Order: sequence, then C-alpha cells, then structure tokens
Amino acid sequence: MTEKRNSTWENLHQTALKAPQSSGVYLWHNELDVVIYIGKAKNLKNRLSSYFSGKRTLKTKLLVAHAKWIEYITTNNEYEALILENNLIKKYSPRYNINLKDGKSYPVLRITNEDFPKVFRTRRILQDGSTYFGPFPDVNALDFFLESIYKLYPIRHCRLLRNRDTPCLYYHMNQCKGPCCKKISKEEYNIYIKEIKHLLQGNSIEAVKKMTDEMKDAAKKLNFEKAARLRDGIKALQILQNQNIVETFDSEDRDYIAYASEGELVSFTVLKFRNGKLLGRENFRAESLNDDEDLIGEFMTCYYEEKNAIPPTIFIPQTSEYEHIAKWLKDAMNCESQLIQVVTTDSIARDVAAIQMAKHNAKEDIVRRLRDRGDIPAMQELKEKLNLDVLPIRIEGFDIAHIGGKWPVASLISFYNGNPDKKNYRYFRLKTTDGLIDDFASMKEAVSRRYSRLLNEQSDLPDLILIDGGIGQVNAVEEILNSLGLDIPVAGLAKRDEEIYLPGNSTPICLPKRSDALRLLQRVRDETHRFATSRNQALRTKENVKSIFLEIDGIGEKRAVILQKEFTTLENLALSSAEKISEVLKINIPEAQTVLGQAIELNKIRSQKKDMQRLSLGAAGTTKEKAAEATYISNLADLALQAAESEMDYGD
Repeated sequence: MTEKRNSTWENLHQTALKAPQSSGVYLWHNELDVVIYIGKAKNLKNRLSSYFSGKRTLKTKLLVAHAKWIEYITTNNEYEALILENNLIKKYSPRYNINLKDGKSYPVLRITNEDFPKVFRTRRILQDGSTYFGPFPDVNALDFFLESIYKLYPIRHCRLLRNRDTPCLYYHMNQCKGPCCKKISKEEYNIYIKEIKHLLQGNSIEAVKKMTDEMKDAAKKLNFEKAARLRDGIKALQILQNQNIVETFDSEDRDYIAYASEGELVSFTVLKFRNGKLLGRENFRAESLNDDEDLIGEFMTCYYEEKNAIPPTIFIPQTSEYEHIAKWLKDAMNCESQLIQVVTTDSIARDVAAIQMAKHNAKEDIVRRLRDRGDIPAMQELKEKLNLDVLPIRIEGFDIAHIGGKWPVASLISFYNGNPDKKNYRYFRLKTTDGLIDDFASMKEAVSRRYSRLLNEQSDLPDLILIDGGIGQVNAVEEILNSLGLDIPVAGLAKRDEEIYLPGNSTPICLPKRSDALRLLQRVRDETHRFATSRNQALRTKENVKSIFLEIDGIGEKRAVILQKEFTTLENLALSSAEKISEVLKINIPEAQTVLGQAIELNKIRSQKKDMQRLSLGAAGTTKEKAAEATYISNLADLALQAAESEMDYGD
C-alpha cells in the first residue's frame, strides 16, 4: 500500500513538473475519476509544483493524499482562467472547493432594447431583449472603456429616458445629442450604438480607426487631455476584447475543433461551449499519415457519429477541405449545422481566440506524448537513414551566431531520448574568429574545445553530432574529430531545403516532410539556433553599454565619461597627445603617457581585427593583402587547436 501511495505521489509530482508555463485551470481527480478540486493559475507549472514543495498545509496534504491524477486546460490569459474555474466549479461542485469560492457573477456590459439604447455596466442579466457583452473580470478596464465611450459617442447617460423641454448638462457639454428633447432621430442615434457593438464584437476596424483618428486630431490641436483619454480608452478596449472567450451571451451551443501534429502523431482538441459557457475540453489522440489538410475532415467523421450530438455551429481552422466537410454534414449526417472556418484576418476576435486556445491545448498534448514515449520512432528512423551503429540516444548540436564577425558565439545543446536536456547546454565565446566572418573556423574551434575537454575528463561522448549547415561545415567538423582520434557520427542540416549532409558526400539525404527523423533533427537545429542567438544578443547588449575607454588601465567609470565627452572615439584619443590627456583628466604627464600608449595599442588591435574581418569577407585586393589573407587561412586550424589547449573553460 505504501509503495502504491508513493508511486501515485511521484506520478502527480511529475505531472506538475511537466505542466506548461501558461495560464489555465487544473482539475484534481480521485481514484473514481471524480473531480475533487479545481483551481486556476497564472503559471500552471509553478502553481502545481507548489503542492509538492515547501511546507505544505493540512488542506494540501489531504488533497494530494486523495488524488489519483491531474488534468489541466490552458487558457489565453489569467482572466479566462478565472471565469473557466468559476464555470467548472459550478458544474462539478468539487469536494475541496466547498466554502472556498463565493460563486459571484462578473460584471457585463448591457445595451438596452429601446429606441434610444443606454450602455452601462451591470451584474444582472434580464431576458428583455437587451444585448450583453462579457463577462469582464477586470472591472477597472470595463469602467475605463465605458468612460471613453461616453466621451467619444454622444449617447444618453440618464437611467430612464423621459421627455424633457430642455436638455441636461451633458447636451451642453457635447456628450449627449439630447434624445429626451427629440434633438436626434432614432436612426442617427443608433448609428452610434451600432459602432459601439462593432467595437465590442471585435470585427470593426473602422470603429477602432475612428477612435485613433480622434486621438491624433486631439493631439494636433494640443488637447492632450482628450488625446490621453482616448488613448487609454483604446487600450481598455483591447483588454476587453482579449481577456475573455470562455463565457459569452450567445446561448447557441457550439464546438471549436483544432489539432496539432508531429510526424504521425496527431492530437485533436474540442472546446465545448454550451449555453454560452465553456464547460469542458476533450483531447483525442490519434496516429495518421494524412496530409494536414485532411486531418480535420478525418477526425469529424469519426467524432460526430450521431446527428443529435452535433451542435448548431462548429468552428474549425481554415482548410481546403471545407466544402467537402460541409457537404458531409448536410448529406451524410442530414444535419443543418453551420460549419464556420476561422480566418485570422476576417473572423470575430472571440472565435479566433477560441481556435487558438484549442490549438494550444492540442499542441501541449503532443508535447506530453513525445515526452512520454521518448521519441523512440524518430531515433530509430534516424539510425536507419544515417546508417548509425547505435540508436542516437544522445545528440549534440552546434550553431554559430555573430553580427558581422563581432561577438561570435557557438552554442552546444544536448538532446537525450529525443528531448532537450537543458542541464547539458553550453556556449563558447569564440576567440580565434573574434572580428572575423568564418563559420568553418568557428565551428572547428567550438568542436575542438568541446571534445578535447570530454577526452581529458573521460566523459561520455554523444551518439550523433548535428551541425547547422551544409557539407562545408560537416567536413570541417569531421577534420577536427579525426585529429582528436574520435569516431563520432556527424550530420549537417541545411536550412534552405532541409537536406541532410554526411562527411565526404556532397549528395544530400532528403527525407519526407513528415518524417520523424527529420522532425527530430529540425528540433535540435532550431534549438541550437535559438540558444546561440540569445547568447549573442546578451553579449551585444553588454558590449553596447560598456565604454571602450574602460579597457584602459587606470580608467574607471568617471574618467571614461570624461574621455567619451572630450574625444568621442578611441581613435581620436590615440591621435591625441599626453599633454592634452593630462589636461583633460587632471593627471601628471607620465600617467597621461601610459594612458596614451595603451590607447594606441588598443586602437591598433581593433584596426587589425577590422582588417582581418575585411579579409574574411574577401575584400583583399593588393598583393600584400592577399599574402596576409593566405597566412590567415593557413593558420586558422592551428589557432583553433591552440585555443582548445590553452582555454578549456566554457560557460553554462
């Protein structure tokens, strides 16, 4: 019994550790598959992990002791999670949510069903023909939006519309057209209401453009208070449009279907809206070799087996098979349900967000499936296609990142069992090609330093090395491995056509687009590129905020600022005199001569790097330059090996 309890605890803990770092709702199930607790989280991984770390309360211990497995539904933001949690608690009435949730309703925006409608915030929903939008958990954003609407559109503010002889103060402030005094017709007034509805529905670019134009016009007239108010109103509108898709006042039942695929693995997600509320998510796992365009149709014919189970409206991603699926619904299922393609540019924002939410949940399920199975099929196919002696359990990938030869960095990433092994990621700040553009030499240096160290430490070697590049980079790496006496398989993945190159063979291997082996290599390649680029950006940021004058001995932050202000560049400082430097820094002549000497030497080194960079770009023209280029090329391999021997250290 104790072993079983420990096993369950470990499985729950692993689920928490592998959860995505996105907002969502999580459901704890017991052994009878009954939901015993529902919670929301801004970060699912952090929240779920907290149940298994630190000092746990009695309630937490009790919850974990009675749980069997954890389910989670990702949402687009924290506000959606808040409302979805509320809906699911009301649906399941979990045991451990009792007395923890107040079940309160969230405010909505109501547009009354009158000749001259009023727009206002309320928590009461009446079946009187009024139009409702929401609910909106962010009350401040809703109030701010309403304030902006009242300033922009001259609609009534009064609670009850009564016939009056004279208009109120809002009329004289140009914030109401005076429908109470018949100063505006019903048709003219409802133009404003229509635009407001378009704003809230998220399908009217013109209405948003009107607010933006009003803001710009106010700024031109130096009416900055009004411009700021409109700016904040547009921002509040964006918050309202994007914060909630899990509950609406469209009572029609509908399904949103999306999928994600990796190789032959396909996961489908169905978001089920009933009576305007998202009441559940269903995930379905399958294996299919169909093209992506055929997957939705294939799934729907299996999923909707009975006519009564089909909702009035079904939303799907854009597909070329739309006409065939619609015909199947009408003819084969004898169903009048409306099938709607969700197109990012033309569809209502709510529907776009719902499809994206379904896609995100499907993708998350694919990630779990790949992680659980260890991507064995991809490694087996890779072993077969590349004629490897062993299964490539450990794959190490390399990539180079630089900007015009500056801040060159090589990234090393590691995949174990087909998944990232981030604790074994490394980067190399390249030394032999600093200021040069030579990816071959850069790759040689990184590989030499990496595997010289592994040899010295007698550490395990990888089963495959993947290079981001073509045959040239692969041959360069093979040369270094041979010089180290290592027999590690090497492959290169060229970005342009996703072709695989092996050493000494200029004819690439081309795998099908949906090949598991190709997908694994692409994941490794893309991760090496991301890691190298992020490190290069960090170095650029650090370098750009650091003054070159700080590299001179005796020059601190204050003196660097003085030199920067007086000389601007290192070259100007090197061309100056000791007397000038002495005067500017208020130091004696010997100290000034030392500063000048170091400036001259540092400037010389920088000039040499620029010349070498020009040579590496193929800009040499004179005999002297060509000779220098030849010397440079002949010494590159030696420089890489020297760096490996003299500098074995690298960063995490």
